[in-house]
Amino acid sequence: MYCFKKEEYLKRMQWYVEARFGMFLHWGLYSIPARGEWVRSFEKQTDQEYDTYFREFNPVDYDPGKWARAAKEAGMKYMVLTAKHHDGFCLFDSRYTEFKATNTKCGRDLVKEYVEAVRAEGLKVGLYYSLLDWHHEDYPHFEDSAHPMYRNPSYTDEGRVWERYVEYLHNQVRELCTNYGKIDILWFDYSFGEYSGEKWGATKLVNMVRQLQPGVIIDNRLEVSGAGLGSLASGNPLPYHGDFVSPEQIIPQEGIRDVNGEPLIWEACFTMNDSWGYNLKDTCFKPAPMLIKKLVECVSKGGNMLLNVGPDARGNFPEASAAILKDIGKWMEKNHESIYGCGMSDMPRPDFGRITQKGSKLYYHIFDNTIGPIPLAGIEKKDVKKIRLIAAGAEVPIADNWVSRNYPDITFADLGRDPVLPDPIDTVLEVELAEG
Repeated sequence: MYCFKKEEYLKRMQWYVEARFGMFLHWGLYSIPARGEWVRSFEKQTDQEYDTYFREFNPVDYDPGKWARAAKEAGMKYMVLTAKHHDGFCLFDSRYTEFKATNTKCGRDLVKEYVEAVRAEGLKVGLYYSLLDWHHEDYPHFEDSAHPMYRNPSYTDEGRVWERYVEYLHNQVRELCTNYGKIDILWFDYSFGEYSGEKWGATKLVNMVRQLQPGVIIDNRLEVSGAGLGSLASGNPLPYHGDFVSPEQIIPQEGIRDVNGEPLIWEACFTMNDSWGYNLKDTCFKPAPMLIKKLVECVSKGGNMLLNVGPDARGNFPEASAAILKDIGKWMEKNHESIYGCGMSDMPRPDFGRITQKGSKLYYHIFDNTIGPIPLAGIEKKDVKKIRLIAAGAEVPIADNWVSRNYPDITFADLGRDPVLPDPIDTVLEVELAEG
């Protein structure tokens, strides 16, 4: 019977909860049609039609070192790349398929170059692997509603052997855990309906992964989709429980807790625009100020943020994505102390923004101007050791005037007479409390 070892688990997760910010990378053949990573499914393309992109694939500008530097400069601490997405195309040199990057004009093991580049920048290495596979002949075509050939009478599931596909899946995961050195995150995607847990041979799979990569962190999607919590939340973890919950395209309203009310480790993943894979016509990019505030929101609720970039067919980040990353990096350069190693606070959320906390230090993120001094609800003056404007290290005094004296039970920070915040996106105050 499986025995959950909490101390071992928390030790494994320590770097991850301190990192708080990572980059997701969705990239593959679908970058050529440039209509998103689900293009083959949405447009019901056959193998022959999709093979057009396989024959053409040649990302001449691919430079994972450039990607890793962009992530690091944005303040990210880890990266997760789609080694294989739902279309079955592998960016790595798998011995179990011909449908891989080394058999294209590119002729390179793109995962090998990626992991080396990420490590060179001091970032943690993550690999994504889809449990689905629209290319493999033994994966259900007719019965899987996501498959491009769903309900197509020319593609019945007769003769397809599920056990053979599961063996293929396990073999490829073994390759990823064996051939590329230390892997820090293994991001599976995704379970649905009957295709969940032991349908994937999950216990055997995770035992193999843990043996080959003892410290690896695994998401919860061997059990659920992006909408589920997984067995760790139930208080009765299964052998293949996820190490973190992975809400997609949404931030939980109040963080995530298990059945006993204990906080769970979680990571919200979402896109910069509306697409994971490169989409030429999708220009609905979230502006950097919004994403900075969403990062703060995640951390203030005890979670991580995994922000996606969909590189184009040549291997370049879209210009809008690159510009957004640079703007986030400018803010992170000055304010990262309020993100790394921080989490939720017991203090009430202020009207003007949010609070993150690390030990005796509270970080007040001021999104909106206040009229008058900044109220620090829940803190008594005697408990304040010092207040600093984090970006500049400048002292901020406690307000003591006729306005603040009207509210003797509230401590106020005095930012001076200028009504304009020093940082219009998010001005951060570090409030250090006296210990004891």
